[in-house]
Amino acid sequence: MYLTRYYNKEYLWIIVLCLAAFFLNNNALPTDIMESRNIVTAREMVQDGNWLVPTMNGELRLEKPPLPTWIAAVIESIHPHALDAQRMAAGVMALIWVAYLYLIAKYISRRRDFARIAVVVFITCYNVILMGRTATWDIYCHAFMMGGIYYLMRGLYDDRFFEHSHKWRWFVTSGVFMGLSFLSKGPVSFYALLLPAILTAVVYQRPYMRGKWLPLFVMILTTVIVGGWWYAYLYIWHPEAIDAVIKKESGNWSGHNVRSWYYYWRYFTETGVWTIFSLAALFIPYWRKHMKNWRGYLIAITWVLVSLVLLSLMPEKKTRYLLPMMAPCSLAVAFVLVYYMDTDAKHLDKIGKWIYWINGYVLTAITVLLPILVHVISVHQGYLDVGTAFFIDALLIGIGVWLGICTKQFNAKGLLYGVATLFFIAECFLIGIIGKSFTNPTGNSIHKLVRVEALKPVPYYYNQKEELRIELVYETRKKIRPLNFNNEREMLKAMPCLVITRHSMKEELPASLLQKIDTVKIGIFDDNRHPKSDRHYTDLFLNQATLLEVKGGKKINIDPETIKELEPQPIKKDE
Repeated sequence: MYLTRYYNKEYLWIIVLCLAAFFLNNNALPTDIMESRNIVTAREMVQDGNWLVPTMNGELRLEKPPLPTWIAAVIESIHPHALDAQRMAAGVMALIWVAYLYLIAKYISRRRDFARIAVVVFITCYNVILMGRTATWDIYCHAFMMGGIYYLMRGLYDDRFFEHSHKWRWFVTSGVFMGLSFLSKGPVSFYALLLPAILTAVVYQRPYMRGKWLPLFVMILTTVIVGGWWYAYLYIWHPEAIDAVIKKESGNWSGHNVRSWYYYWRYFTETGVWTIFSLAALFIPYWRKHMKNWRGYLIAITWVLVSLVLLSLMPEKKTRYLLPMMAPCSLAVAFVLVYYMDTDAKHLDKIGKWIYWINGYVLTAITVLLPILVHVISVHQGYLDVGTAFFIDALLIGIGVWLGICTKQFNAKGLLYGVATLFFIAECFLIGIIGKSFTNPTGNSIHKLVRVEALKPVPYYYNQKEELRIELVYETRKKIRPLNFNNEREMLKAMPCLVITRHSMKEELPASLLQKIDTVKIGIFDDNRHPKSDRHYTDLFLNQATLLEVKGGKKINIDPETIKELEPQPIKKDE
């Protein structure tokens, strides 16, 4: 009875951590370019009904499979323009990933406590938290693939552990999940998550394949049908477009964001607070002599290294591509933590003690120093009042003291849950402050145009010679189509219209055209997330909105007071 209550408390704590990591204050961080692209595509699905042939700003958007966009479009149709709702969908997928990681960890180790430790490490990894609370599609493909890997493992290895193996059930279900992964982001997760898992499993435990070849074939067929029908549809009805996409994506993989082969070899830093333990998990000769579950540890660390090698072979490299590595990394760190939990401090050698001390005391020092950052960033900037800041300081110092005690006493379990509590507090109180730090005090978002009722039926355009940031399309909630400003007939035909430009109309339009039209300056907008002093500040987000009307033609009446309201307003830091 006591054991049941204990396990229930453990699971309840994990659920609370997941809710805090993926749902609490999920609208605190500003949107990024990936979110803007995805939500714009979903909006146009709803507005134009183009569910099978997605568009982004009126142009075909076939580079990414549509399953996550369909989900986003359904949310958009139910709850329009709700960023928090879109991010909640990503949070649900993160929960699915956590659930299947737990099942895989328990299956590998045959220990529920190990599985719980692995998922706590996973949901306290920086990269996982970030991707689990933003409306990007990476989390979808990897969550579905983790389910596919779990069911594939059951199909391949259940006959080693159980008298009755439901291989048909496991293989078919695995095929469905893998197909959903492919329908979420193509072959990305097949290469980054499935292939390393299969190679690792086959090396350490060859499955008995008698009676499994037909179910395996059906699994592959199911994957192809579930994941490939949309591509088949496009190839039949839009062959030229799909060929162009294939060429474009192939070029991106070989010529876009090309990094050196060792770019990913700092992968362990993406685990955040577990960086030192992640690095220590690589000391294979040391753990060979000390790790009790040597085979389980080898499976985890081999999965990590195979993933690292495969990702390093690809020319195109981005930090977020390391996301699938967080799963095997969490397993590897969990094996190290379980070693410290199962081993009495008296039996630890000097190397083992130093590994634990370094990680524990570094975490303690960072936690104790966090109150200084809270005051510098939040109190001095006016984001928090002094009373709230001191309350947060007390919590952080208390956790820091607890981490120090757990480090001194070699209480690895206490250290684990101390870190989890630290993240819980950060997600409750600090993530909003982090979001507010991404503000431009002189900013004036083009999103204000949404308030102008008179502009809702008016089409938006931009100079086709200039680059348009997709974030502007997201903020205006309208398509902003390219227009040839030197083609007088085309310009006159488009009016009345609103144009988004970098420069004034005198610089943008021919003098002959200016004589035939009336221009109404609506406003100057700065959508930079960073202040002018920041290196990320760019002129691409500095734009003017001007209403163009043919002289003697149809007029759009806008109240001068409305235009005045579009001017920059001073930011009140206590808001």
